[in-house]
Amino acid sequence: MDRMNLAPVIRGSYMELVTAPVILLSEEQEQMELPILNISAAPLPNTAAMSESEGGIAYRIREALGEHMGADSVIPAAIRVPGFGSFYAGYSYDEAEEARRNGGGFMKAAPRAGSKDAVRGKVALISGAAQGIGAEIARGLAKAGAYVIVADINAALAESFVRELNNTDVRRASSLTVDVSDEDSVRAMADAVALELGGVDILISNAGILKAGSVLEMALEDFELVTKVNYMAFFLVVKHIARLMILQRAASPSFTSDIIQINSKSGLSGSNKNGAYAGSKFGGIGLVQSFAMELVEYGIKVNAICPGNFFDGPLWSDPEKGLFVQYLKTGKVPGAKSVAEVKKFYEEKVPMGRGCGGGDVLKAILYCIDQGYETGQAIPVTGGQMMLK
Repeated sequence: MDRMNLAPVIRGSYMELVTAPVILLSEEQEQMELPILNISAAPLPNTAAMSESEGGIAYRIREALGEHMGADSVIPAAIRVPGFGSFYAGYSYDEAEEARRNGGGFMKAAPRAGSKDAVRGKVALISGAAQGIGAEIARGLAKAGAYVIVADINAALAESFVRELNNTDVRRASSLTVDVSDEDSVRAMADAVALELGGVDILISNAGILKAGSVLEMALEDFELVTKVNYMAFFLVVKHIARLMILQRAASPSFTSDIIQINSKSGLSGSNKNGAYAGSKFGGIGLVQSFAMELVEYGIKVNAICPGNFFDGPLWSDPEKGLFVQYLKTGKVPGAKSVAEVKKFYEEKVPMGRGCGGGDVLKAILYCIDQGYETGQAIPVTGGQMMLK
């Protein structure tokens, strides 16, 4: 038993009573008069140990909370577990933080108005979210009422973006530094999320890299890097974040969650002189379908969004490393002599006459989360450039 496994179970237990989206951990505070749950003799965490059944940890958590139930259907906003620390609950990060500062308090045992919204009150972790389409997704989810974790390898950029998101009366986001291609880094990210927020409702695997080049000329190390970041990293983030979702589900059978991979139209059709990228994205859809089949028993839907060309983001428009520059240098667009000519060439390929935007992708994400039936799907958002048969 450790805090990283216990926190999602406590969050799940609260969710059955109050749909609390946030659980914060503090070091043990013996002086606080909080509901106490003694689990020192509990078995190691597994579905049976965490379950709703009598004697399970989730059962005992709600039993402890019930003993301290207040008037008007309110329950304590904090619980202390000897040897593990104190856990504070709230409908938002700010409320949980206030309970931590005040050493407890109570919360109404009912969901708040607006809880039917697809993402309101949910915790969403987005990799590669400090810039580009990831930032657009994070901004849109925060505006819709989610608490967003901006996970990115660029710590300074992520922190700056989070300050922008939190420039309101409500704290909407926090940042975590992660290298999604390194398992130790991903594991540390998952542990940090468990201890800071109690779990995750929405995982959006967005981090990616693109290196264009002919199969006849591309260096093996470049091919391996693209595969590692775009394909293997999706496996890693799902492996470690799904664990938190499963623990929440063990304590709350009604809990459902979503994993969404930001794929690409290149995952649906080959891409000339761009085989490393297209291959990694094709493989990603294979993982999406396989993970969807495996994780459905835990209430986890797994889908992919396949955007078209996001021309205004750094992936395409960076003046040194962007695709427009790369494609110009590799001669992918016959006869093109400038970046402007390369861009025009790609815009003319889209029936809608423009590139994909963050808002287009966000709508597809909200659909994936809101609907409760489809899983294992790859949804194109390409302005008609890619039409499925």
